[in-house]
Amino acid sequence: MGGSASVSGNSECVDSRNGHGYLCNCSTGYDGNPYVPGGCQDVNECTNTPGAFICSCPDKTSGNAYNGTCEANKSQLGVRLAIGVSIGLVVLVVTMSCAYMIHQKRSLAAVKQRYFKQHGGLLLFEEMKSKQGMSFTLFTKEELEEATDKFDERNVLGKGGNGTVYKGSLKDGRVVAIKKCKLVSERQEEFGKEMLILSQINHRNVVKLYGCCLEVEVPMLVYEFIPNGTLYQLIHSSLHHHGHVPRVSFATRLKIAHETAEALAYLHSWASPPIIHGDVKSPNILIDESYTAKVSDFGASTLAPTDEAQFVTFVQGTYDYLDPEYMQTSKLTSKSDVYSFGVVLLELLTCRKAMNLQAPLEEEINLSAHFLLAMGEKRLGEILDEQIKGEQSIELIEQVAELARECLEMASEKRPSMREVAEELDRARKLSQHPWGQETSDEELKGLLVRSPGTCSEIELSNGYISMTDSAYLGVQSPR
Repeated sequence: MGGSASVSGNSECVDSRNGHGYLCNCSTGYDGNPYVPGGCQDVNECTNTPGAFICSCPDKTSGNAYNGTCEANKSQLGVRLAIGVSIGLVVLVVTMSCAYMIHQKRSLAAVKQRYFKQHGGLLLFEEMKSKQGMSFTLFTKEELEEATDKFDERNVLGKGGNGTVYKGSLKDGRVVAIKKCKLVSERQEEFGKEMLILSQINHRNVVKLYGCCLEVEVPMLVYEFIPNGTLYQLIHSSLHHHGHVPRVSFATRLKIAHETAEALAYLHSWASPPIIHGDVKSPNILIDESYTAKVSDFGASTLAPTDEAQFVTFVQGTYDYLDPEYMQTSKLTSKSDVYSFGVVLLELLTCRKAMNLQAPLEEEINLSAHFLLAMGEKRLGEILDEQIKGEQSIELIEQVAELARECLEMASEKRPSMREVAEELDRARKLSQHPWGQETSDEELKGLLVRSPGTCSEIELSNGYISMTDSAYLGVQSPR
């Protein structure tokens, strides 16, 4: 039979070999039942063309589409493999980074703990627990970094030999002065305990220490801040308007000297245990709005020694004010503070710097040496500040100058104690305030100037906080 015998279109038929009937098949490119109308349908996976078809592999595969051997492209496998490897590497890097950060954090914590212990923090912490209600804080490094914007240079108040001072704001709103010390104390294990002792000083002429940070290589001290100048700036600064030295009366100078002496006498005699300042100088004496003196910067302070073995320490302080005996023996005593105070007293009397390298004569470079020479040659009037000569009796000024000379004795045992110095200045202040002080005869005045043995002025204590600044603070008190 012919091909026309098929029932379905798109099919072909042939006679059966046994002579009975015929056999039909769908044409190439078609599939189905050729014996029923429309039984042969176009194959779906290929594109039909008139009388034929074209097969192609699906996207992202390649091979022979006619026999069904299409496989995924090798390039795609490579991409997928690369993505998998990349993800694995990222996970590995993140894991290692996290492990490193954890290790670093633990290492940093260990370093902080070592410094904290090294500076006596553990002993200090135990001491603080035993004294309830004390106003002393152990600050963390992070707290002080936050307070100063990570010690931004814009917050620097000043730089000195003992360190750099920054202005900062604590979370509780307090404005503070934070001092980053340069030198590490040779008695590191006692540092924390000494800070605790300093924090308990409560005197109206001594600055208030809020706390410290011990978890750093060199400890940081935190004081209350006040934006006013120092005694040095008051009498020496070139920042004063119109280029002249501000008018500071002799009575005000005596007030400043007396209050400074009272503060040092308190540290030497009434603090428990006694404290030697170690760096008394005009830049370390703050003058507030009412011209009240406040002794600051205990960067070189030490506890008074209890035996001879404790006397020796490394020489520190400011050369212009240093006790010659201390420089020779390295033995710091309360009389070392007395010598330094004597230099400050000279600055108040003369308005000259402790060391002036621009002085025209060699003998005038060092103020204390120049003063002692003038005193010995009866030429005191030549180096006194002209302003005070007309304000007060020359006898009273000479009495104060004689006190300064005693403070500058080369042998420390010949110097008066700070308590005696404070008492003498107290008497001089009272005389300067006497309404008829300048009208008395020389004999009467000299009688009043005789020291009264056995007297002792009261040390005034304050229960409030004392404002302070470091020697490097900027800002100058306006002249009055």
